[in-house]
Amino acid sequence: MSARTYVVRGMACGYCAGFVTEEIETIAGVTGVAVDVEAGTVTVTSEEVLDIAVIRAAVEEAGYEFVPGA
Repeated sequence: MSARTYVVRGMACGYCAGFVTEEIETIAGVTGVAVDVEAGTVTVTSEEVLDIAVIRAAVEEAGYEFVPGA
């Protein structure tokens, strides 16, 4: 089991969190997604470590900015 937290810019409300969650949940192996809109973070729990490019693509598909290395 792996849990990683990523910084995402542009989220302002629960709807934003919902869009990001929906996109990330489509990734194979993801077992949970927790979005903290106020902190601008997304914690992804998965069966194994996921490729960061896949997480970035999902966040960008939802319409938000993925901040690498933050």
